Formats: sequence, C-alpha cells, structure tokens
Amino acid sequence: MKVEQIYTGCIAQAAYYLESKGEAAIFDPLREVQPYINKAAKDNAQIKYIFETHFHADFVSGHLDLAKKSGAKIIYGPTAKPEFDAIIAEDGQEFKVGDYTIKALHTPGHTLESTCYLLLDANKNIYGIITGDTLFIGDVGRPDLAQALSTELTQEVLASHLYNSLRNKIMPLPDDVIVFPSHGAGSACGKNMSKETTDTLGNQKATNYALRANMTRQEFISELLDGLGTPPAYFPQNVLLNIKGYDSLDTIMDKALNPLLSNEFELAANETGALVLDVRHQDEYIKQHIPGSVFIGLNGQFAPWVGALVRDVKQPLLLVIPEGKETEAVTRLARVGFDNVLGYLNGGIETWVAAGKETDSIRSIAPQQLEQEIANNNDAVILDSRKESEFETGHVVNALNIPLDDINERFAEIPVNKNLYVHCAGGYRSVIMSSILKSRGYHNLTNIEKGFDGIKNTALKTTTGQPETDTKLF
Repeated sequence: MKVEQIYTGCIAQAAYYLESKGEAAIFDPLREVQPYINKAAKDNAQIKYIFETHFHADFVSGHLDLAKKSGAKIIYGPTAKPEFDAIIAEDGQEFKVGDYTIKALHTPGHTLESTCYLLLDANKNIYGIITGDTLFIGDVGRPDLAQALSTELTQEVLASHLYNSLRNKIMPLPDDVIVFPSHGAGSACGKNMSKETTDTLGNQKATNYALRANMTRQEFISELLDGLGTPPAYFPQNVLLNIKGYDSLDTIMDKALNPLLSNEFELAANETGALVLDVRHQDEYIKQHIPGSVFIGLNGQFAPWVGALVRDVKQPLLLVIPEGKETEAVTRLARVGFDNVLGYLNGGIETWVAAGKETDSIRSIAPQQLEQEIANNNDAVILDSRKESEFETGHVVNALNIPLDDINERFAEIPVNKNLYVHCAGGYRSVIMSSILKSRGYHNLTNIEKGFDGIKNTALKTTTGQPETDTKLF
C-alpha cells in the first residue's frame, strides 16, 4: 500500500498521503496545501478525499483551501458539525481510493467527533490505521480540549469515552497493523509521546501505558489525567477556526508579505498596537533589537511558542525577520491561526539602525561568570524557565522555577527589585522569557548562555527535587 507520512517537526504534526490508480487522499493536511497538490500531480493522481480525524486544536488544517483547489470532498467522522460543506461519515462507512478502502471508525474521547481511519489494501486486508489524536506512539490524546466548546463535557467523561474507544475499536485489531498517529514528541496534544512516529499496534499494546491489559476504567482515567498540564491558550481558538472556516492562506500571504520601511514600521506599531515579534536567532536578538519587541526565534518550536505566549490569534503582528525567511515565518504563524501579520521590517534590523532609531540589548553571560557574580550577592535570583518536570530532574539550589509556558499567569512571583539571572536548558527559552520581561519593564536581568546544560559544568551547587519548604527563593 502506498501511504506516505509527511511530518512537520515545528509543530510535531503528521499528515498522510495515500494514492492508488490515479486517485489520492490526504489525511489531516497542514494549512499550506500546495505540496499535497504537487505530490498528487507528480503521481498523475486526482485528490479525491480529504479526511479529518477531528477538529484540530494545535493547528489550522488546510482542508478548506485544499478542497477548493483540488475539488476533493472533506470527510469528518460521526457527530462533527462543521460550518461548511463536508461528508459526515457513519461509523464503519467505507470510501474507495483506487484499489484501496478507507474505513471510518468513530473513536470519541480526545474529542467527541474523533475518528480513526482503517487502511485496507486491494484484498481488504488491514494494512494500517490513521489514529489522529486518539492513539499516539507511547501515549493517547488528552481528553480536556473539547471542554471549551461544551459546558456539559468534563475531562473525566471524555477520558471514559476514550477508554471505550481504545478497547472496543482499536485494541481488538491485529497486532501487525501499523499505527499512523497525527503527532509525535513535542506536541501539547499528549504528555508522553515517543520520538518515533509509527509503530505496530502489537508493540503499542506491549509498551503503551494506556493500552495495558486488564486496566480498569478508573485506572485509565486516573493515569491519563495525572500530570496533564493546562493546554495552550490558542487551542480553543484554532478549534473554532477549523469548525467555522478561515481566510485562504493565499489571502493571508498577500497581506502579510508587506515590506515596511523603518518609519512605516514604527508608525504601524504605534497606530495599531501591534506586537513587534523578532524571529531572528537568539544571539542576534540579544545583541540588538527594537525596544519592546518580543523574541521567538524560527530556529526553535516557533509556532507553538507564539501560540502559547500570545493570547489572541487576532493580535496584530509586525515582524523582524532574517532576509529570505519572510514566507517561512508567515506560513508557520498561519499554521496556528495567527493571520493578522501587518508586514515586516524591510531590510531587517540593519535598516532600523541606519535610520538612527533606538535599539536595546540583553545582557548575556557564560555560566562560569554566573558562578562568580552570584557569590555573596543577596540581590541575585536565578530564574529557571524550564518546565517543572525538567526542574525536578536537576536545578540550581534556591532557583525560582517559573516555566515559560506560565509566564503570563505568574508575573507577580517575579521580584522587581532583584537582579534576575534567567536560564533554560540550552539558551532559547531563556531569551524568550527575558524579552517578555523587558517588554514589561524588567531591565535588571541577565541571560545565561547554554542554560542548565552549561551550568552543570560549573561549581554552582545543583540538586534534584523541589526546594525544601523552608528554602528562601529570593
């Protein structure tokens, strides 16, 4: 069977392309749809169907643009109620793509409309199953994302649905069936996903905690919900875009790829309240940036961090972009629903400087210098921006742990009258946090290069586990 996984690391998302005898199907397409059209054209195939496993929360699907450009039919599973034309499949309904058959399996739990798709070969043998966010490699989909759309749903109710779906629809399938999930490690749609992006169902039954034999319903619910963090703020907004529809990516690109001279850029920022988002490498941002701008670099998990930290997908944005990366930046923002890009600084930061405009910088030091500066310094606070789970595995004694994900809710915990030394694991997240702090009036801060990876190689005292209850953080 010809099925190809198309994996996008920035958002840890997998779309799928299936082709047989001049017909093709796309599963969970990303917003930029031309690559799928090109792939089908290379195979002399017509895209017949666009299968959606559910209303995605972590990205805006390309289903509408792809349907318009290819003439393909959009298919959702039972109970889905999109506000556009689509085929709502019945549980067990089959669709032909050349010699292959796609069979819908309604598997509520991650969301109520969640549906997996069995891939049957020309002899009707089961080859694989596209599981969406129902089953990952090493994990299953979190059951709390649909709560924003219904006051009647709870994560416990959805988890119970998921227990039924896994045990009644998926686990009875043959062990040699290949599992094709929609996400891998790094996605916020689960908590314990493997770096592997495919596996056999038999191996998952043996290794995935959620498929453990003889697991009771209550054990499943308890283990699934344990340690489930708060979903990013943009998730409910993306769900609504996927249900209601959105502007064509072509329209978004036409508006966003708008080069602005320094004076035009500054005027637009002042008149629109736009956030100036600097997407260059963190080393460049540290040396020189527009005052008040926020750094989130293209070299990291750019789109998910924008979605986690910028609360409203409608927020106007003005971009500072490395030359030649304009299309990439706008595309990656559009993947998570940030469509209101007003333009970018033509010529980059160099033209801003050449125009004689003010710039700012962030003090940044090596871990060895941190060791020297905080000795006998009562005004020093080490601010650890890593996740709590990372902090627990090892941290500087007396460090204050505020994960970057939580910065918007926990500003009050950051002392304004202390010297802040900000670090993460390797140096990306700490610059994001430092830029946010500076944009909100914190200037007594220093970024620690190489993060905790570098700190571990100094004489600074580190430990494992949370600080004792009587430990002073400041």
